[in-house]
Amino acid sequence: MTILVTGGAGYIGSHVVYGLIEQGRRVIVLDNLSSGFPEAVAEQARLTVGDVGDADLVSRLIAEHGIDAIMHFAASTVVPESVAKPVAYYKNNTVNSLALLDAAIAGGVRHFVFSSTAAVYGNPATELVSEDVAPRPMSPYGTSKLMTEMMLRDAASASGLSYVVLRYFNVAGADPKLRTGQSTRAATHLIKVAVQAALGLRDGMEIYGTDYPTPDGTCVRDYIHVCDLVSAHIKALDHLRGGGASATLNCGYGHGSSVHEIIAAVRRVSAGDFVAEPRPRRAGDPAAVVADSTRLRQLLSWTPAYDDLDTIVAHALAWERKLKLQ
Repeated sequence: MTILVTGGAGYIGSHVVYGLIEQGRRVIVLDNLSSGFPEAVAEQARLTVGDVGDADLVSRLIAEHGIDAIMHFAASTVVPESVAKPVAYYKNNTVNSLALLDAAIAGGVRHFVFSSTAAVYGNPATELVSEDVAPRPMSPYGTSKLMTEMMLRDAASASGLSYVVLRYFNVAGADPKLRTGQSTRAATHLIKVAVQAALGLRDGMEIYGTDYPTPDGTCVRDYIHVCDLVSAHIKALDHLRGGGASATLNCGYGHGSSVHEIIAAVRRVSAGDFVAEPRPRRAGDPAAVVADSTRLRQLLSWTPAYDDLDTIVAHALAWERKLKLQ
């Protein structure tokens, strides 16, 4: 049994590939390298450079390697960019996912784990968000992911495909062994940006919005270590292979940190200082979003190992220092 990991040369996908390889799983990576890096792919995995929207290519990979499961990470993920370029996001995230899903079902793939996002919830009325909260995305990014969730649900019910949708909250940190991490130097992830500022790789950073209805006026998010996300994916696949029912699950810790708190943690862990300039709010950013991860913990017996903000920052800092030396 072989697993196809789309976007496996990217940030989250490359971590999951290492996790799968460590468990002796056979892995094929499909990535067009638009934002991924070939050196991020574990040596034991086979990398095919191509697009998930190429149905013929996907069909060949499924047939040649006996792929029975797909973990789908390939996507465009920057909220403000999606507001400026909505058509590109619908094409890459939704249309290409439809082509992938069609090829998967035609090829007899049995299980599908989909990388979704808390952005599907938009700006929920309650800070602690369960899967029962009605999705109301505020950006084309969130909508493009929600549309893929809907396609997956409907296609699965008609075909017998089983799936788990994992709605990520804010992913951060890096592999503690420093084999991979967030390698996009111009990435917009808050912790990466703050760490780069602390190392002098940026001339400071910006705080987008200081007048939100939160305790310190800045946005609050639930930051989850990427390695805890890896374990959620592997447990999701094992759940499906064991005959478990399809499910949609939040991935987070159940508590949030504000932008000011993140900056303070980076300053504390790095023992450095940097400028953080306030700026107006960005389009599409909700005030506070924190995961109710009860279902994830109960259904998959998932317990996080890295639920500590300073640990997350320390791993991100170590990875950024490694990149600085390259």
